[in-house]
Amino acid sequence: MTDDGTTTAAATGTLGYEQARDELIEVVRRLEAGGTSLEDSLALWERGEELAKVCRHWLEGARARLDAALAGPAAPGPDAGDTAAGAG
Repeated sequence: MTDDGTTTAAATGTLGYEQARDELIEVVRRLEAGGTSLEDSLALWERGEELAKVCRHWLEGARARLDAALAGPAAPGPDAGDTAAGAG
């Protein structure tokens, strides 16, 4: 049913990084432990893929923010070059 898939996607999108990471760790533990049916294993795998996407989204956002913060102050203004040239 598409409503269930949409609801799951919306709920996954509201997870914070730490929540998604912790749930992903639990999914991996359950899969590694075995003892689940094929259907349950497949559902766990699909949930793990969703959670990995959430984590990747958060990490990419964090990387972009860090890159922007690092690039901002490092860019010299037009006065920086003039001051250095005038001092010499």
